[in-house]
Amino acid sequence: MFDEKKLWKERFNRRIKELSRYLRYIFNGHNVIVMVFLLGTAVFYYQQWLTTVSEDFPAAIIMAIVLAFILTFTPIYTFLIEADRIFLLPLESRLQGFFKRSLAVSFLLHTYLLVMGLAIFMPMYASVNNGDFHVFLPFLLTILVLKMFNLLIRWKVQYYVEKSVHLFDTLIRYAVNAVFLFFLFSNQGLLFLLPEILLLLLLYFYYSKNTKEKSLKWEFLIELEERRMTSFYRLANLFTDVPHLRDRVKRRSWLDWLFSRLAFAQKNTFSHLFVRTFLRAGDYFGLFVRLTLIGAAGLYLISFGYGQILLVILFMYLTGFQLLPLWNHHQNKLWTRLYPVKDGIKEKSFKGLLSRILYLQALILSLAILAKGEGIIAIISLIAGIGFAYLFTHFYIQKKLTF
Repeated sequence: MFDEKKLWKERFNRRIKELSRYLRYIFNGHNVIVMVFLLGTAVFYYQQWLTTVSEDFPAAIIMAIVLAFILTFTPIYTFLIEADRIFLLPLESRLQGFFKRSLAVSFLLHTYLLVMGLAIFMPMYASVNNGDFHVFLPFLLTILVLKMFNLLIRWKVQYYVEKSVHLFDTLIRYAVNAVFLFFLFSNQGLLFLLPEILLLLLLYFYYSKNTKEKSLKWEFLIELEERRMTSFYRLANLFTDVPHLRDRVKRRSWLDWLFSRLAFAQKNTFSHLFVRTFLRAGDYFGLFVRLTLIGAAGLYLISFGYGQILLVILFMYLTGFQLLPLWNHHQNKLWTRLYPVKDGIKEKSFKGLLSRILYLQALILSLAILAKGEGIIAIISLIAGIGFAYLFTHFYIQKKLTF
């Protein structure tokens, strides 16, 4: 007899066991020391910056923009696997409890992120509001209610296969969440918050009504679950071999012009392979873009004086460290070992690509500092970034490449 409670418990326990096994490698002693050091440095400069914040600083706007993203980004962990599209599909009507438990677990995980996000911004909020910290709990409870609405709406939207519906839902919810949070952090009162709550309720009832006759999109839900696990496996692969890691390839034809700058020569065999892998396979290119944009935005909006140089190096380190799996991306493919090229060509090509990526990132981050008029710090950041990129690619990663 089918027992959906037992199935969910087995899936949940299996996932926790699997995550725990890899987290032991990620949070080993060496990495914890580095993280504590970086966190301590960030806290120090954050406190220093808070002493310079004036009462007219737009804290409410910044908090609304960032926390609205956390509210809107609402992945639902269903714990589905590939075989479920065959074996669980006929039992869809008996899986209501299964998915309710998944929603509950997802909400708890999102709660943790919201607590951390709000805790980070509360010192900034208190600095422009006469040290007012007692509103933390009311803010948190209000945001959690808003998160619950977002989670329920997102679940209903996943009954649609049209990408336009998903995009529309994301944009609308982000706008509503941002406006709600702005009024909340601006202490505008309940009258300004009710319209946004009503909009979210209308969205929920609209999607509920229009999905009554729709069935679960099993392929879509399974694909989302696989993408999330692939992202985690890719992170864990930085610290240990992950046999579950699966490749995903995206055709980015708009970047083909980059290949024309790379000559077709025997010495560039691995250069072509690594460049195409970086731009098309997995999420290497997306990771570089995200970290660069986040770093540039942070450096432009918030000034830490000479501490910005450390932030540039920090973002470069995070980028370089997370791009290291590119070296072993094709390790299980026999044909890469058959290339008629000299020994050392592969290592030279990889180091060349990684150094150019970090040089470009150093330039972009330094330009972000220059854009706000801090020319000397920008120049020093660029020089420090170039020096770090050279040391990172030619010395720091050497043992990892020969491992």
